[in-house]
Amino acid sequence: MELRRAVLICLVPCLTALAAAAETAIPDAAARAVFTEADTLCRSDAGVLWGASLCGPMMLVDASSRELAASHPDTQGVLIARGGVFVGQLPADAMVANTAVDWSGTRWTQLRWPLPQDQARRHTLLAHEMFHRLQPTLSIARTTEGGNEHLDTLDGRYLLQLEWRALDAALSATDAGAQRTAVTDALAFRAARHARFPAAAGEEAALELNEGLAEYTGVVVGNPTPSARIDAARRDLRAHVDDRSFVRSFAYATGPTYGLLLDQAFPRWRDDLGQRVRDLGTLLAEATRIAPAIDEPALLAAAARYDGPTLRQAETLREQHRLAQLQHNRARFVTGPVLRLDLRSMRIQFDPNTLQPLPGSGTVYPTMQLSDVWGTLRVTGGALMQSDWKAVFVQAPAPEGPLLQGDGWSLSLAPGWSVAAGARPGDYVLKTQP
Repeated sequence: MELRRAVLICLVPCLTALAAAAETAIPDAAARAVFTEADTLCRSDAGVLWGASLCGPMMLVDASSRELAASHPDTQGVLIARGGVFVGQLPADAMVANTAVDWSGTRWTQLRWPLPQDQARRHTLLAHEMFHRLQPTLSIARTTEGGNEHLDTLDGRYLLQLEWRALDAALSATDAGAQRTAVTDALAFRAARHARFPAAAGEEAALELNEGLAEYTGVVVGNPTPSARIDAARRDLRAHVDDRSFVRSFAYATGPTYGLLLDQAFPRWRDDLGQRVRDLGTLLAEATRIAPAIDEPALLAAAARYDGPTLRQAETLREQHRLAQLQHNRARFVTGPVLRLDLRSMRIQFDPNTLQPLPGSGTVYPTMQLSDVWGTLRVTGGALMQSDWKAVFVQAPAPEGPLLQGDGWSLSLAPGWSVAAGARPGDYVLKTQP
């Protein structure tokens, strides 16, 4: 009888623990499998690509429950060892995204759970984000990213998509002559865009040296053969054609392709990124000794090879809608009443494929989650990020309504902060108690 009672006493908590484990958002075995894949990828690279190992602490985070599973213990001892991984809960003010983060005394590769089921895409994502964790230690020139507003205009979008089509032709070419023709066309479309928009070369280079190199790393390290890497880069070129905006997403498409073409033409090109900001197109032009012609007849002839007239027609129609949207957004976030939230130590989560430049004012984020010293802003219906990233604006709350929510946004304030009247009638700002 005593033995039976002891068994029952032991069985109840054991079953409870098993049930809890079964209900976890990230099963331990699944997390271990991901960490094993990541370790295999970084060890196969062995530091060759960037001269340093991509291996390091990694965490998987479920956005809804904020449960996390990590490959390593954290420096501050918050995580608990379980089932061959380290588990815990990400704080409410910490962002959940595919990125590199510093948390609990450790620098992590952070990935949102679940990961892609397709192995090639999963491996590309793993290597992409492992690069971001390593990136600050590498000899790669850094510059402040611009808004790339030109990539939301008619000419900017048109020339970028022609460049993508030519790059795709270059990757798929079966002979050296056809590839050189396609590369020449791609460089011509790129050079024409940079000539028409004086700030374009620097702004595009900044994002390509960030997200473009990360995706190139994902393609190279995450795919085992040259043909698989070409397939992955071509998939990236196609994946962003239907993006609402190209201002933040274009580098995911151009970075891998230019990287692979540079690998063919000048394998040591990665050693030339530390002295100054280098435009990947310029590097390829130098390596291939191509000086593309950007006069109007040459561009028209090149565009005809990639169905340019049909593309131009579609982009002209989109431009009409864009101009109407600009007017609407100016009324919402510039001329109309707003709530201004000044930024001090911002942490932000957003979809780079949806951003809408508002020339002269900043960029409209259709959705975002942003945390700062004053609390957390959740946006589902649009917010304007100031060009210098020093403030974000949402439409003012309705008169007589709650001050902590408005049209497409809600605000959770930290203790000691409140909403107060702004300088213009109807405007609001945040203030802290003295």
